Amino acid sequence: MKRIYIYFILLAVIFQGCIDYYQKTTLKTDGSGDMFVHYTMRVATAQDSVMMKEFGLFDADSLRNVFTANFNTINNVEVYFDGNDSTMHGKIEFEFVHIDSLNQIKFFRDSNFSLKNGAAGQKIFSQFVPPVATGFGIDPKKFAVTYIYYIPGDIVTHNAHNKDVNVLTWKYDLSEIGTGKTLTTTFRPFKLKETPVWIYILAFSVLLIVIIFLFKKNK
Repeated sequence: MKRIYIYFILLAVIFQGCIDYYQKTTLKTDGSGDMFVHYTMRVATAQDSVMMKEFGLFDADSLRNVFTANFNTINNVEVYFDGNDSTMHGKIEFEFVHIDSLNQIKFFRDSNFSLKNGAAGQKIFSQFVPPVATGFGIDPKKFAVTYIYYIPGDIVTHNAHNKDVNVLTWKYDLSEIGTGKTLTTTFRPFKLKETPVWIYILAFSVLLIVIIFLFKKNK
């Protein structure tokens, strides 16, 4: 992802715009899940938006390509210019079989996704946000990243900026990333839903009543 950040920064220098990167991930107890990535860049003129389409991440086919792998399913890709606020947008939604497999995607090459066992009954998740030099002539405050994770369990520890039940949110500008940030949380996975005992008792009772009724009827 470090290469992607540099790419964004170069675009910001060329077109003198602000960049916002937003990543929302729903993680499941087995490590699978889905992700939505949305990045925007403000441009000075509509002509700039036309020129930016020549760059890979603002071209739908190229965007699809950098996320394509045999372990994920891409559900939607959008690239468009919004004339209301003069912004270019790139959006992609996809499902993955395991969070660790995302390390093989070009877009996330330096992200070091990890989901491993922790203390008894706990799991530890982490994602690395790589550092990027700020000497490209861009105001670090014009580059903002947001990561939102829906965690499938009771959160024990975390280093997020905000926690809402089992939803964690991290927000940084370029200068805050510094030498890199590691998003991490330890959680107790939700137990898989089990059929309540009373269901079995009720089913057995109904079956018993039916058998008694049929037995009496035959007599």
